[in-house]
Amino acid sequence: MMVWIDQDLCTGDGICEEIAPDVFEGRDDGLWVVKEEARHFGSSLVFDDEDGEGHGPEGARGVARVPDSLIEDVIESAEECPGECIMIEPYNPELVAEGR
Repeated sequence: MMVWIDQDLCTGDGICEEIAPDVFEGRDDGLWVVKEEARHFGSSLVFDDEDGEGHGPEGARGVARVPDSLIEDVIESAEECPGECIMIEPYNPELVAEGR
């Protein structure tokens, strides 16, 4: 499974990070982005549109892999999100290759 956040719909509530802190991270502007943690994937990657190593594109271009152990938490985050901005996708290795 993969996940991304539509920043245009994000309300900045932060429920996602409360439920799945290994997948969601707050930005300085009060919106949330997705991430991949090193303990699950070997290296950390935050899809926050910042420059440099360890950062990737945000929004629909910033699609993060979800560890199998956190699938239920990510689904719960999407269901509880007041902005309905958490988008869940089936795993797609082509997206992983493009986003890196």
